[in-house]
Amino acid sequence: MLFVLRIVNLSELSPFTFAVIDEVKATSVDDPIAKRLRELGFVNGEPVRIVARGPIGADPLLVQIGFTRFALRREEARRVCIHLAP
Repeated sequence: MLFVLRIVNLSELSPFTFAVIDEVKATSVDDPIAKRLRELGFVNGEPVRIVARGPIGADPLLVQIGFTRFALRREEARRVCIHLAP
């Protein structure tokens, strides 16, 4: 059986759906937000899921990596490329 990985942004992930991080996209060479996301653990191969969404416009997103939870704005979550966990 052949599996095709569909890469999407973290901001598009449905709550409680498990995914795996592929990369964090930087908008420039010294993008401070992309750098900080990587420092916080948003790195290739890490499992991730959305635990909750904010009440207005689904912003912010409560994102979980391991046992750690982060509140991310949708704009920040769009930088994180993921694929659904098999």
